[in-house]
Amino acid sequence: MRRPSSIGQPPAVTAYVALGSNLGDSRAMVQRAIRRLQELSAQPLRASSLWQTSPVDCPPGSPPFINAVVALTPGPTEAPESLRQKLQALEVEFGRKPNVVRNEPRPLDLDLIAFGHERRSSPHLVLPHPRAHQRRFVLAPLAELAPDLVLPGQSRTARHLLEQLDSSEEVHRLPD
Repeated sequence: MRRPSSIGQPPAVTAYVALGSNLGDSRAMVQRAIRRLQELSAQPLRASSLWQTSPVDCPPGSPPFINAVVALTPGPTEAPESLRQKLQALEVEFGRKPNVVRNEPRPLDLDLIAFGHERRSSPHLVLPHPRAHQRRFVLAPLAELAPDLVLPGQSRTARHLLEQLDSSEEVHRLPD
């Protein structure tokens, strides 16, 4: 989403970040991470509700996740790659260790879903996130926060993608 800008200023970009946690006090972890993500936003951050979701492609016995999505406004000089580095540093700060097993439980997972209309395809960053449109745990909070958002490369809104998703994932919006 681009917003009108002042003369001489590039239009503001909105970046969407998905948050997840299924290790430790996940609810508190995600809430704390949302507060920290505000520091990366040039304007007030917008956040979805918290959602409890079933683990997807995780080792057997993995606990459910707490998920959310935030919309932030990166600074005018921020690039998707530099924002991704900041997200990874925040994961480490919150106790994330290198994976031993793919998709094992973790205290915090931050995924850059979209950065304005930017598209990337490198070994380190793919934008928009290549599976966001296939994951109920991303689409449910995203559709709550930005129902009319069309991710780059998609033709349907987040709300329509969610409505038409064929998935057995369980997602439940948590009360505030």
